[in-house]
Amino acid sequence: METQEKKFTGIKFSAFSAIAIALVLALIILGICIYEKGPVFFTFGSLIVFLTFIVLVKGLIIIEPNNVRVMVLFGRYKGTLTENGFFWVNPFLSKRKTTLRARNLDIKPIKVNDKMGNPIMIGAVLVWRIKNTYKVMFDIASGPTDFVQIQSDAALRQVAGMYAYDNNDKDAITLRSDSDEVSQRLEDELNSRIAIAGIEVIEARINYLAYASEIAGVMLRRQQADAIIAAREKIVEGAVSMVQLALDRLAKEEIVHLDEDKKAAMVSNLLVVLCADEAAQPVLNTGTLHH
Repeated sequence: METQEKKFTGIKFSAFSAIAIALVLALIILGICIYEKGPVFFTFGSLIVFLTFIVLVKGLIIIEPNNVRVMVLFGRYKGTLTENGFFWVNPFLSKRKTTLRARNLDIKPIKVNDKMGNPIMIGAVLVWRIKNTYKVMFDIASGPTDFVQIQSDAALRQVAGMYAYDNNDKDAITLRSDSDEVSQRLEDELNSRIAIAGIEVIEARINYLAYASEIAGVMLRRQQADAIIAAREKIVEGAVSMVQLALDRLAKEEIVHLDEDKKAAMVSNLLVVLCADEAAQPVLNTGTLHH
């Protein structure tokens, strides 16, 4: 049993030559009928011309760029005709047309659980094409588009479950943080699933990603809290460096001599001013540091 694609090597020649031959044959038969002037010759000649026309039309095929014809003769695979042009082939061949052009598939957002068990909505878009015409015609029952659609949904669910939507670990790979890594994993998973059908995925990308509606509000507040904490850490880090710079400059240039209590008070005041959400309010000190 044939299991791989092969080139068609059967009868094939220019359709224009076949049309010319058929016209010459029809003219010869018509001339004989006119010369003999008999109803038997006329009937027989008309039948031959009609059969010639049927054979001619049934054998004509047009193959455009990046289109092919899979040839089957009485249930047996005879090869794939990939040459472009206008041809005449054996009229008894079944000439199944398919295209090798790249196609897009938009996977609508589906609800899945990420690695942490959170329900999310995820969708993807992929570019695919037929690589092996024998497999796509004879190894799957449904059409290639339906096959890719079903396998894409399954692959997207599996890949989404391998990664968390988002987390606080900056080095971890998540669905949001590293689209290239996730896209490559999705592409590899798809190719492993659809290779049986003679199809390959050229590119796969996640084009929609969001928390499911039932937890979207809670996760939004968590993200806001994470952002506030990260901002506070940056502010404190900058404030500490500025206080250290101020103390170093004061000591280096001997502008004022501060004991440990005064340094502590200065550090406290500067941190309050630099880390506060609102502008500092001036305070008039009428006493000393300790009174």
